[in-house]
Amino acid sequence: MRYDLQIIASWIEPGSKVIDLGCGEGDLLQHLISNKGVQGTGIELNEEKVARCIEKGLSVLQGDINEEVHDYPEGRFDYVILSQTLQQVFQPDELIRAMLRMGRKGIVSFPNFSHWQIRLQLLFSGYAPVSRQLPYQWFDTPNIRVITLKDFRRFVHDVGLKVLKEAAIDTHTQDRYGSMVQWFPNLRATYGIFMIGGSEGA
Repeated sequence: MRYDLQIIASWIEPGSKVIDLGCGEGDLLQHLISNKGVQGTGIELNEEKVARCIEKGLSVLQGDINEEVHDYPEGRFDYVILSQTLQQVFQPDELIRAMLRMGRKGIVSFPNFSHWQIRLQLLFSGYAPVSRQLPYQWFDTPNIRVITLKDFRRFVHDVGLKVLKEAAIDTHTQDRYGSMVQWFPNLRATYGIFMIGGSEGA
């Protein structure tokens, strides 16, 4: 399982109700159900990935997360997870508000566009950066948002929410291994992971 998913899993309380938005092939859900006894479900757009989830015995809905989240009642989940998908969302503020309507806490992870290698590529090559975390050319990328750790912290504050917990990580070996970044995280982290809640910290 990817290193960022390992961190996210460590934040989830056993027996919680969890929904994973853009759950891919269900690696995180499967881990949480097997190891933490959560009541887990997911939403995934890609039909092939949904089929793989179902083969694993997971409860996953095929659909667009931006639309499907509105069908869930308020406070339905303890945690709503959005892993490495935020940079592909057209209206991230609406989606995050929906996440915190349907769940007590939201967990968001995304590639950090201000990593030092990204900065150097742009500075010295003059081309849009390409990296292991951001492997696409400018014309075929699904990423429509350029997000840094600083950007996300400011966004959470500006929309009246609260960062409850955060982790900056540096990954390697196809993102399956990594380490926590303590110093200069906006410069050195490949990914940021944030747990967010309402203004009261609920």
